[in-house]
Amino acid sequence: MSSKRVRFLVFSAVIAALYAVFTYAAAFFNLAYGPIQFRFSEALNVLCLFTPAAIPGLTVGCLIANIFSFNPIDLVMGTSATLIAAVFMYLLKNVKIGSFPLLALLMPVISNGIIVGLEIAIFFTEGGASLAGFLVAAAEVALGELAVMLTLGTALYYLLLKNPSILNLKK
Repeated sequence: MSSKRVRFLVFSAVIAALYAVFTYAAAFFNLAYGPIQFRFSEALNVLCLFTPAAIPGLTVGCLIANIFSFNPIDLVMGTSATLIAAVFMYLLKNVKIGSFPLLALLMPVISNGIIVGLEIAIFFTEGGASLAGFLVAAAEVALGELAVMLTLGTALYYLLLKNPSILNLKK
């Protein structure tokens, strides 16, 4: 196996581990699971703007983190939302408003809002699924995601932009 492939796999594994650990830290404060979330780990989505290794890393990390939601549906839907967001973030990494990748940073907000909002509306709303239930659930999920991406995610983005050596991004 080439050193480039090993580096990619190791970097993905580290991202997966960090995502899981940061989600468990948020769970300690009751912020990781449920309709309103503030997962610190979601800030790691910005790594997609710097390396494609973040896509499998975030996806596997989300899968591992969602094991403790004790919800098999969330394993599939939540992990799918993360994969979709990561791919679109990577594809939109060069689309910027000024020097800010706002559209890319909105991908986790949109993906999680729709997919996890749909999951909550269909499987966890009393009285059954409804458009109103979906809109409320989607808004709650999206607002939590937006808060993380615009605070922690933006801070991490600028930190990595100014200090690329943190990730050895020059290699």
